[in-house]
Amino acid sequence: MPEHGRRTFFGNLAAIAGAGMVSRWFGEGSVAAAESAPLSAAASRTRARAAYDVRLRAAQRLLNAPVPVHRVNGDEDRYASRIGNYSKGLAHNAAGEVQPTSYAAFLHAIETGQPEAFERIPMGAERRLVNPLAGLAYNMVGLDGHSMTVPPPPALSSAAEAADIAENYWMSLLRDVSFSAYDSHPLVARAAADLSRFSEFRGPKVNGAVTPRTLFRSNAGTLAGPYVSQFLLLEARFGAERMERQMRTVLPNIDYMTDYDCWLATQNGTMPWPDQYDPTPRHIRNARDLGQWVHYDLLFQAYLQALLVLFRIGARRQPENPYMISQNQLGFSTFGSPHISSIVCDVARPAVAACWFQKWFVHRRLRPEAFAGRIHNHITGEAQYPIHSEILNSDALQAVFSKQGNYLLSQAYPEGSPLHPSYTAGHATVAGACVTVLKAFFDGTFVIRNPRQPTADGTALEPYEGPPLTVGGELDKLAFNVAAGRNMAGVHWRSDADASLRLGEDVAIEYLRDDRNCMPERFAGYTLTKFDGTRVTI
Repeated sequence: MPEHGRRTFFGNLAAIAGAGMVSRWFGEGSVAAAESAPLSAAASRTRARAAYDVRLRAAQRLLNAPVPVHRVNGDEDRYASRIGNYSKGLAHNAAGEVQPTSYAAFLHAIETGQPEAFERIPMGAERRLVNPLAGLAYNMVGLDGHSMTVPPPPALSSAAEAADIAENYWMSLLRDVSFSAYDSHPLVARAAADLSRFSEFRGPKVNGAVTPRTLFRSNAGTLAGPYVSQFLLLEARFGAERMERQMRTVLPNIDYMTDYDCWLATQNGTMPWPDQYDPTPRHIRNARDLGQWVHYDLLFQAYLQALLVLFRIGARRQPENPYMISQNQLGFSTFGSPHISSIVCDVARPAVAACWFQKWFVHRRLRPEAFAGRIHNHITGEAQYPIHSEILNSDALQAVFSKQGNYLLSQAYPEGSPLHPSYTAGHATVAGACVTVLKAFFDGTFVIRNPRQPTADGTALEPYEGPPLTVGGELDKLAFNVAAGRNMAGVHWRSDADASLRLGEDVAIEYLRDDRNCMPERFAGYTLTKFDGTRVTI
């Protein structure tokens, strides 16, 4: 090669890849590395400046973002006894009300944000609060978690809170009924009729009424097909490995916190009993299975598995992907499989950070198990609370009392809820974020071929025959399945799920906006359908 050609070649190479890459190709002591060093240093400085400008623009976007007003439901100021707020793990009296000194120390720690202040909180037993300081963590991609907000949760005395807990009660009563039996099971019909009477029930309805087909489902277009999303059922392949979709679930008819002494001890933070496992592997067939699936999952697990299913079935990518029309190039590190899989996992962290800020530093909403304890003590005359009459007159309470002789909300998990506030919900926020990423890369109208559904006992899958199931619909269903599974276990409310899915969606949209600005391709933007049905281009 002529000398001027060699200089041009290595200079261009250095400008593209930098001296480090040239050295790796040709060796540290090579003539090529030495000759290219001055040019590569200049190119590296130019690249560093360009990278700085990208980060600066992202930071300026964050700085210029509207400052949200974080509205609360007022329960913490309304009740000096803090009966409307989270206090699990702190010290409680015999009525399950938090000790004032314990809550005061808890609030002081929240207000100061100092790790040492959390160490001085008087706790009730052995269990520890779950990572409150995570709500103060910063994100390096997308908007800061404090720059996004959610509506306030229902207040303790509201009709919306009454409707929320009524659904939780019915979920607990129907844990062992197969989803495939909902159309004919008498207790399902009873639950649908009861929930239809609540003035503020926010679940889907048909002609103004809850039906067995709409029971425990979402308003986000998830009424078609089996209750469980195809992405929790279909075979996934992790590289050369095949992933078995049957799970280790727990034995039926075993619930926890069904007597008052156990309920009170759990509010104080006693250590839980072990799970009692079913020896037979099963597909998710009922509320107990779904609750157990989200008991031990990694937060991004369902969506990474969904991505692997999408790869296996050859789901169509979004037409905006620039490599869909390229004649000579394929996507890989950008717009390809490594890009998608890394984002699906990575977006979980800012989603959790945004969620943890809301739950610890804004709302501090009580868990359903705690509210059910208030209902029990109110009805039995141990205390008087401002509980809405719609739940006190509900058929759900009669059904619960007939089963266990009290008005407590039975729990699917031995420990009940985790030791962090209820609103917003971590699983649901991550679900909203990760599913939004998948919708940005895959065509939601793609029809899933050969869909399946579990047999009644969950030991096998059988063909589903019915209206077509699309990628978009089943991704929305997946997100709500994960959120509702936590409700079915007794640890979250429907209003937690609804707000958190949208918070996660907001996190993902802002994450994708920053990610897009880092890529060199000519790209019009990610276009997707949000949970509320609107189309957005990022």
